[in-house]
Amino acid sequence: MRKAFIDELCALAAANERIVLMVGDLGWSVVEPFADRFPTRFFNAGVAEQNMTGMAAGLASEGFHVFSYSIANFPTFRCAEQLRNDVAYHGLPVTVVSVGGGLAYGALGYSHHAVQDYALLRTLPGMRIAAPGCPMEVRACLRHLVTNPGPSYLRLGKAGEPAQHGAPPALQSGRWLPIKSGQGRRALLATGAALAAALEWQARSDHADCAVYSLPLWGMDAKGLQAEQIAAFDEVIALEDHLSDGGFGSWLLEAASGAGLAGRVRLRGLDARVCGEVGSQATLNRLGGLTPT
Repeated sequence: MRKAFIDELCALAAANERIVLMVGDLGWSVVEPFADRFPTRFFNAGVAEQNMTGMAAGLASEGFHVFSYSIANFPTFRCAEQLRNDVAYHGLPVTVVSVGGGLAYGALGYSHHAVQDYALLRTLPGMRIAAPGCPMEVRACLRHLVTNPGPSYLRLGKAGEPAQHGAPPALQSGRWLPIKSGQGRRALLATGAALAAALEWQARSDHADCAVYSLPLWGMDAKGLQAEQIAAFDEVIALEDHLSDGGFGSWLLEAASGAGLAGRVRLRGLDARVCGEVGSQATLNRLGGLTPT
C-alpha cells in the first residue's frame, strides 16, 4: 500500500502544484520519490507531530492540499487537538496519512497499536475516512480525496496486501465495493486492511455463502447510504482491525438503527485484550478474534 500511495501521490502532484507532503522524520525508503521530484513541496517537520499538523493547517489555509505522513497513532491521538481545532473545524484540505493501521506494528507494542483511531477520527464533523483494502483502492482513495479536498484520514496497511481490482475502482463515500459474490443473503463488509480477514472468513465452509465487500470511504456524511445496502441482506458482518467498541462496526450499527436494521448487523473487530500484547500482526489479529484460529 505504501508504494501505491507514493506512486499515486507523485502522479497527482505532477498535475497539481498545490499538493504538499509533510513527514514526521520517518517514511524513509518510501517518501524519497516525492521529495526528489518536488523538493519545494516536501517538508520534514521532525519528531514533532503536533507542530507538523499545525503547519499543515497553515499551508492548507493558503490553498495547499497537505498530506501529513506518520506512523499510526502519532499523527492522530498525539495531534487530536490540532486535528479538531485547526483542521476539521475550519474544513481545511489536510489528509492525515497513517501508515501501519491496526496491528501492523504489533511487535512494537501498545504505543504503536492503531486500534482506536477510527473511534477518534469519525467523531470530527467533516472528516472523511479513507481506509483502502488493497493497493488499487489506495490509488482510488487518493484520486477521490484530491478531487474532493477537505479534512480526511487515509489509513494504510503495510502487510503487502494484494490488489483486489484490475484498476483503481470508481469510489463514492459510503458505497460498498463488491469483491467476491456469494450464494446466500449474508455479506462480509470490511474496511481497510480487514479486507484480508473477510476473505479468510469467506474461505471457510461456515461463511462460504457470504458475499465480500470493501468500504474504503466512509464518515458521518455517508451514514444515510447504509440502510439501503444493509437491507439487501439478512446479515451483514462488519470487519475491522480496530477495537469493536466505537469503530467502523459501531458506525454501521448507528446507521442501521435509524432504519430498524440493527438486528442484521454483526461486528467482528478486535477484542481489547490485544492492547496488552506484543506480537506479529497475524498473531494479534487471531488473538483478538479478527481472523480464524
